[in-house]
Amino acid sequence: MTVGELLRAFARAMPPQDRPAHVSDARSLEVECTGVAYDSRRVTPGMVFVAVPGLKADGLQYVPQAIAAGAAAIVTEQPATGVPVPWVVVTSARLALALLAAEFFEHPSRAMRVVGITGTNGKTTTSYLTAAILEAAGLRCGMMGTVTYRIGTRSIDATRTTPEAPELQAFMRRMVTEGCGACVMEVSSHALSLRRADGIQFAARTFTNLTRDHLDFHANMEEYFAAKRRLFEMAPADAPSIINVDDPRAQALLDVSPRAITYGINKAADVAPGPLSFSLEGLHFDVRLPQGVVHVRSRLVGRPNVYNILAAVATASALDVPIEAMDKGIRQLPGVPGRFELASNRDDDVTVIVDYAHTDDALRNLLETARQLAPRRLVTVFGAGGDRDRTKRPLMGMVAARLSDVVIITSDNPRDEDPQRIIDEVRRGADAETRQSNADVRTIVDRHDAILHAISVAEKGDIVLVAGKGHEKYQEIAGRTMPFDDVAVAREGLEARRVKSRAG
Repeated sequence: MTVGELLRAFARAMPPQDRPAHVSDARSLEVECTGVAYDSRRVTPGMVFVAVPGLKADGLQYVPQAIAAGAAAIVTEQPATGVPVPWVVVTSARLALALLAAEFFEHPSRAMRVVGITGTNGKTTTSYLTAAILEAAGLRCGMMGTVTYRIGTRSIDATRTTPEAPELQAFMRRMVTEGCGACVMEVSSHALSLRRADGIQFAARTFTNLTRDHLDFHANMEEYFAAKRRLFEMAPADAPSIINVDDPRAQALLDVSPRAITYGINKAADVAPGPLSFSLEGLHFDVRLPQGVVHVRSRLVGRPNVYNILAAVATASALDVPIEAMDKGIRQLPGVPGRFELASNRDDDVTVIVDYAHTDDALRNLLETARQLAPRRLVTVFGAGGDRDRTKRPLMGMVAARLSDVVIITSDNPRDEDPQRIIDEVRRGADAETRQSNADVRTIVDRHDAILHAISVAEKGDIVLVAGKGHEKYQEIAGRTMPFDDVAVAREGLEARRVKSRAG
């Protein structure tokens, strides 16, 4: 594909009101196109460079570097004169980046069944469940999300939930090349706002729920929801929408979804569970569908995972996946990294669970799930991320103090903020709640020490919850990223507890 062919195809794909105008240079346009870039440091000769207005810097200022590196054409939202390569002016550089990437990689989403999953909580687990079901149905499945990017059995650690359009399209093209018939991807609100997923043809769109999060990026909850809703407004309109009808925002999504399948526990829904059985061993319940009954036997734990399983079953049903594959896929999934992950074993006298819960609603779900397992006490270790939404910090403190017996507030990823200040903001909420509850609230800045302390003070029959980081294997402090693994530290604390017990 030449640069000219790419630009002409891209122009046809743009909505009429956004059609670009560009200055032609026959010699430059007929060179072979080698890629699409938004980072001038990654430009190589023959690439189209898209100058994207960023949150901290405008890509326009890096155009000279892109041209010096060999860019064959420049795409921006601002016109220019006297430039030695074609300069394409568009109304939205982000939309242009997405559509150019889709064109360059020859629309890989059209060669697979792509499932997009959005919502605040449950995206990752629902993705793992859906992918497991599709694999059980005989479809080689790719996956992109918070934890991993995966093609079949090969995985790489995810850098962000939904990558930028060129990386996203490139990875999907690899999926197609390597024989994937399906792709399950988490679609974040950031990605939808920044149009990274534009140009993807979705076979199904799934909504889990909406609760407070990312208000450091979105101005308010309405803007946050509007970003999520974009997934259901994007073409093709006839792709099924799978919607959690128990969520207060469900109707607003049903209004923009011509073909909808609902799931839920509390309200009448197309997909709903029979009597539920909860234990630390997993979940048992049946789901009736038009094509038969799914006998759910899952190692996942707790009520939130009932919703995740229902979402995956409803999505699979919409894609005409056989009942047998649903049964098998759910049964074979051993768990999801950092999602109610058991760090202890049967020989330990306390149960230690690591979870990614990092919002007040997710923390509430985690604590309520643990409480259903009838522990002697709940000991909760958690923190809040720095340089992120500050409004949730006291709310997380309140939830922890209301539902825990012992609360240890510590550092999460403080990033460039003072860890003690973050802890103080969380503690204000916890202290306000302890006027009504009897929780023992403590603070330990060092996360390693906090986890070890929690396990050491736990008593026989207690559950220790380590929340906030889940699958992450690092901690970000003062501009540095250092190795840190909650599960590994928890197991260190459990081993110290065993040694002390044997010595005793």
